[in-house]
Amino acid sequence: MSSLLSNQQVVLLFVNDKLQLVRLKRALFSFLILGGLLGCGGQEPIVVEKTIVQTFAEDPESLGRGQALFLGSCAGDCHKFEDSDGALDNLFDCYWYNGESDEEVFNVVTAGLPGTKMVGFGTNFPEGDNDLWKIIAFIKYRQEPCN
Repeated sequence: MSSLLSNQQVVLLFVNDKLQLVRLKRALFSFLILGGLLGCGGQEPIVVEKTIVQTFAEDPESLGRGQALFLGSCAGDCHKFEDSDGALDNLFDCYWYNGESDEEVFNVVTAGLPGTKMVGFGTNFPEGDNDLWKIIAFIKYRQEPCN
C-alpha cells in the first residue's frame, strides 16, 4: 500500500476542501447579514403612557389629598364613605350610573347632572383640575374590584 495519493485523489481532496470553504463562507456571510438585520431593527421599547389618574393613584400624597377632598366635598350628605352611611350613593362599588371612564367622571363632577342633587363643581378646587383628578384617583383606588 502506497502512502502517495493519486492525482485523482488529490483533485478530489482539493475540490472537497474548496466546497467546505465555500459552505463556511456562506454560513459566516449569512450570520453577518442576520446579525446586521437584527441590529438594525433596534426599535425603542414601547412605552405606555400613564393617565393622570394612574399617576396620582401611585402617589400616596396625591391619594391622601384626594381622600381629604372627597371627605370634605363629596362624602356625608351625597356619597358614602363607609358602608354604614345608609342610602347615600356608593362610588366605591361597581355600579356607576353616570360615567364609567375617568373623563366621564371628570365631566360629571365638573358640570353636574341636571335634574339630580349632583351639582357641578367646575374647577373650584384649590389646585383646580389636579384636585379633581386626585379625587377620581382616590375613588378608583378605593373601589372594589369589578369583573
